[in-house]
Amino acid sequence: MLKHRSDYQTPSCNVLAADLDIRIFEDRTLVTTVLKLERAGDAPFILNGRDLTLHEVAVDGRVLDEADWPVCPEGLSLDGLPDRCEVRIVSQCHPETNTALEGLYLSGGMYCTQCEPEGFRRIGFFPDRPDVMTVFTVRVEADSAFPQLLSNGNLVETGEAGEGRHFAIWHDPHPKPSYLFACVVGDLDLAADSFTTASGRKVDLHIYVEKGNLSLTGHAMESLKKSMKWDEEAYGLEYDLDLFQIVAVSHFNMGAMENKGLNIFNSKFVLADPSTATDEDLHRVESIVAHEYFHNWTGNRVTCRDWFQLTLKEGLTVYRDQCFSADMHDEGVQRAGDVSLLRAAQFPEDSSPTAHPIRPESYREINNFYTPTVYEKGAEVIRMMAGYLGRDGFRRGTDLYFERHDGRAVTCDDFVAALADANERDMSAFHGWYSQAGTPNLRVSRSLNDDGGITLSMEQDIPETAAGTPRNPLPVPVRLGFIGTDGAPARLRLEGENEARDEHVLLLAEGKASYRFHAEEGAVV
Repeated sequence: MLKHRSDYQTPSCNVLAADLDIRIFEDRTLVTTVLKLERAGDAPFILNGRDLTLHEVAVDGRVLDEADWPVCPEGLSLDGLPDRCEVRIVSQCHPETNTALEGLYLSGGMYCTQCEPEGFRRIGFFPDRPDVMTVFTVRVEADSAFPQLLSNGNLVETGEAGEGRHFAIWHDPHPKPSYLFACVVGDLDLAADSFTTASGRKVDLHIYVEKGNLSLTGHAMESLKKSMKWDEEAYGLEYDLDLFQIVAVSHFNMGAMENKGLNIFNSKFVLADPSTATDEDLHRVESIVAHEYFHNWTGNRVTCRDWFQLTLKEGLTVYRDQCFSADMHDEGVQRAGDVSLLRAAQFPEDSSPTAHPIRPESYREINNFYTPTVYEKGAEVIRMMAGYLGRDGFRRGTDLYFERHDGRAVTCDDFVAALADANERDMSAFHGWYSQAGTPNLRVSRSLNDDGGITLSMEQDIPETAAGTPRNPLPVPVRLGFIGTDGAPARLRLEGENEARDEHVLLLAEGKASYRFHAEEGAVV
């Protein structure tokens, strides 16, 4: 079914808290979900469920007869709920036969989850949409042959459950959507370290790996600590739990996933032996570990209202991990690599039959939109706005963004508005980058002035694409400087300004424009 961004409707209930009890057996997994709900509208409240066996539905302790179960194509449709109530659902899933590798699945002798974008509905009945954020408390129970019972947040309690079984209870105090839920049950080796935050809190760091790989975790652990420190220094963002966990296993079906407090990786993006790994391998591990950690704020604490806003978290976080890598290594080399990837992967997509804007207007299958356009081009749009505002201006904007929207699910427009409001700048022209596909062509010509200055003429062309989106001029920030005849940076004054500068940021917002620069002394090359 085709979904349209314009069809968005707010959920009809707020989930104040969610308690999950996950009991894993060899041939089935029983999931009890208890939701504390508050009405927010009159429409039925949809609890998504897929490939589940329903055992019980109760509202405020009243068990519904099977004939009254509110089953619908999406799962369950709860109508006529009181203003506040508690809904309890008991269901069953089968990770041992789950070949979709979404939700909870058994692979390589361990249980693992992948819930982004819509995998949680394969675990239990739940409003599986990113704008439903709630506080999760999770009890995981399994056979004692699986020593690790992991989930999001802080570990609250462990104990024996009888008959050779044990349990662990986890609580995440920060509201999150279901796509950030994670659970790992297995027999893994643990590398442990710690990090002291800027405010003096000690955070335990755990990296779990398959047997025999413990010696290959050192580089990832150091990369994680560098990421945590950089996020504090560059954005003022401190980690917010007592524990940060990474699970790295060879059979994880995604590259890496930023589940709150429990990141899950394919082992090739974590394991590295510095004595034999190439520089490229080490850089990739560092970059991906950083990317998933940075999602803690850009994606987790502030998340997407709907999946049309995917670039809100991915474009911003790619930009952040690119800047991190530039600070850790050589900025020029990093930028060259970023541009090479953009030209190799995203430019062709933008001129292909699958061209789409970074924020699509419709889709049939959201998994098809995890693309170079949403990620890499999305990062370049963030970079343009950051370059236009300058380092301090962009930081003011992100500070306001987190202040306004912490714990909320928001849109790309909300992000641009925070940048604009924090700097008292009109950023409305940048909305075009979110709605138009295609790679603009920018032509620049120059002519020398009689006073030794220079006039730059710029013109942009928006190509026609298969996406059929508008071809309006887009704002293009251009940062430039000039070199004098003596080989040194030349200070020029842009016509209309009073001060000469050795660096200028121009914003080409129309189809074409000319900029006249006056030389203070001497001529430019």
